[in-house]
Amino acid sequence: MRADMHFHTRYSDSYTSVRDTIDLAKRRGTGVAVTDHNLIQGSLEAMEIAKDKGVFIVPGIEISSWDGPHILVYFYSAGEMKEYWKKYTRPYIHSSRWLAIDKGTEWILNSLEGVNCVVSAAHPLGYLASVKGVQKAINLGILDESVAGRFDSYEVICGGMFRSENLAARRYADEYGIGYTGGSDGHILHELGTVVTACESDDLGGFLDSIAEQTSIVIGREKNPPRKFATAMASTSRFSTSCPSSSLERKFQSVRYRRTHDYPGKTGSKLMRRRRSALRQRLEFV
Repeated sequence: MRADMHFHTRYSDSYTSVRDTIDLAKRRGTGVAVTDHNLIQGSLEAMEIAKDKGVFIVPGIEISSWDGPHILVYFYSAGEMKEYWKKYTRPYIHSSRWLAIDKGTEWILNSLEGVNCVVSAAHPLGYLASVKGVQKAINLGILDESVAGRFDSYEVICGGMFRSENLAARRYADEYGIGYTGGSDGHILHELGTVVTACESDDLGGFLDSIAEQTSIVIGREKNPPRKFATAMASTSRFSTSCPSSSLERKFQSVRYRRTHDYPGKTGSKLMRRRRSALRQRLEFV
């Protein structure tokens, strides 16, 4: 079995529809984990559409932590994913819903203790000048090295990273004795399946167990520079058309409170707080 374990849809910073994602996965003969930032609606929709398509779906989410790193979480069932998200993610989502939630990496890892899931560090060395990878946060002294051992795996091929960074991620995974995942980090439809995680298994449970047991392999390659640029433009464009003022507010907060492991408390204008409250009400239906 194989799946692209890191793919975004219109539910976060991509314009790609879930239905188009599943249709292409069917044609390319690959499974997929829809891992939108902080939200699970895309993953739930993918599972519903895939029932009639025979496409392998891994329930997942990419949580953007307050102190920088992005955390990929894969669940053994939709029910377990919904239960976790409602309790530990939804209450802390900012009005700019795809940016950092109000909790840091260690708090998120604590919340995942005892949850039936597999946890992977997305793009551990990246991106660029940002601290969106857990290993980068460790190397900068933001997080203690012991945090790495709390992950089940590192994303050792991320389509958006450079080859040298992915090779370094693999070396770190080997050093820590943890498993491998890989994914395209696709934000444009054609990127789907350019990196896959493969395991000897017959079902979702066996697939995730293989990652945790360090028997998975990763196949694929990084995007070339023009494709990296196209992905960045698609993501930036999506952000700029959705809550741009709250996104700027969030960026300002992240700079002002840099290295604070958890969100420091209520800040921002009354307007921003009202938007935040309205967002949480809209998310209640999930």
